Amino acid sequence: MENKKDLQNKSAIIQSWVTEYTEVLFKWAWHKTSDEKLAEDLVQDTFLTAIESFHTFQGKSQPKTWLFSILRFKIANHYRKCFKMPEVAWQDELSGWGNELIENFFDENGHWRRQEMPKENWQGADWHLLDNPEFSAILQKCFKQLPKHWSSALHLKYLDTKNCADICKELGISTTNYWQILHRAKLQLRKCLDVHWFT
Repeated sequence: MENKKDLQNKSAIIQSWVTEYTEVLFKWAWHKTSDEKLAEDLVQDTFLTAIESFHTFQGKSQPKTWLFSILRFKIANHYRKCFKMPEVAWQDELSGWGNELIENFFDENGHWRRQEMPKENWQGADWHLLDNPEFSAILQKCFKQLPKHWSSALHLKYLDTKNCADICKELGISTTNYWQILHRAKLQLRKCLDVHWFT
């Protein structure tokens, strides 16, 4: 059991971490989730976990590194939970809106429908767009319009940079299902950016 002095020391250290690292943790969480309120909650949960697990921090890594590892787990866990929420199954999203989406983009022979072909302005796009606050706002809006399972898969792959095998294991899906979800999610995201940014 911790004595009063140990508790005071732990409290002082955690408070200094909150002061020093909250902003950078929040910015990273917001970038990974595209959701300001969720990012705030995840950072708060990160510090709560740091308090509960403080005895495991041995100082072999920087506090910032340790806090980021906790936050990464919190974000991945959030997307795992989203994927497994029962109210709308990912299978329903694929067979419902997903099939309709594919038919909108491609004809019966699997070729692009003329009006849905990638526009020329994608080829000359400035790939520093993520540094543009206006583009980032549109991208976040487009992410929020995706079915939650599709958004989870995209976030885990492109923002959390996890590989296919790890994502399939975390989400409990097959490789085939994963690529179906990813393909349709990217099509929908591209369509949204076409309409709201590139047009």
